[in-house]
Amino acid sequence: MIELLFPALVAALILLVIHAYMGIHVIARGVIFVDLALAQMAALGFTVAALAGLAPDSIATYFVGLGATLAGAAILSATRVEHEFITQEALIGVIFVTASAATVLLASQAPRGAEHVQHLLTGTLLWVTWTEILRIGGAYLMIGAAHWALRRRFMTISLRPAEAREHGWRLGWWDFLFYALFGVMVTSSVAVAGVLVVFSFLVIPAAIAFLFTKDPRQLLPLAWLAGTLATVAGLLVSFHFDLPTGPVIVCTFTAALLLALGLRRVTREKKTIEP
Repeated sequence: MIELLFPALVAALILLVIHAYMGIHVIARGVIFVDLALAQMAALGFTVAALAGLAPDSIATYFVGLGATLAGAAILSATRVEHEFITQEALIGVIFVTASAATVLLASQAPRGAEHVQHLLTGTLLWVTWTEILRIGGAYLMIGAAHWALRRRFMTISLRPAEAREHGWRLGWWDFLFYALFGVMVTSSVAVAGVLVVFSFLVIPAAIAFLFTKDPRQLLPLAWLAGTLATVAGLLVSFHFDLPTGPVIVCTFTAALLLALGLRRVTREKKTIEP
């Protein structure tokens, strides 16, 4: 059991470290589904590569997926809109459904297309290799270093965009850099964990953290703690009941969010009752 689950656990925790951090930015920016849209763009690129006859785990396939993701990042950075009704979230939805439809259309022309789509959605986290772990770990280390070097500017743009405009920063270019780094992360993640798991890793731990604090110093530790507990629970349930790992992890993350919502409500009611 340990021999089988340990690589998957290590890979999942590496994904969690970077995704929980990025999730705080995504929630602060109000673009919750950007991960889903860019992940689906990566899936579209991988589908194009499969139709071209490229091996699923080849460098060429990775760069085709990355190219599609960066195209989505360019669209997002160029369409930061300030409108009463049309938000960037609406445009993100358009990117997601278009990429999803194109992926289904292309997969329908490929042998075993249905299996390909299922793999892109749920991933193969339980069968991850140490080579893949080293590859994604290296990519995430570079992304983390870039974010650390530019942390003040990225955090200001995410949390206080009006202040960023007052400084005269070119938000379109900074948004592209943010989404490009985000796209590299997503492309690496989708190849291992699938679209659904990647979205859960990004949004749910950060959402749980925001339920209890808005202090930047506390957000990330809380997100990591919640995500780690949910990941371990998901892997154990998947192994014990012989269930697909990706969907089980998504469900355990959702259960963790529901538990956090219940705990938040109880603590708020307790504070209200206390004199």
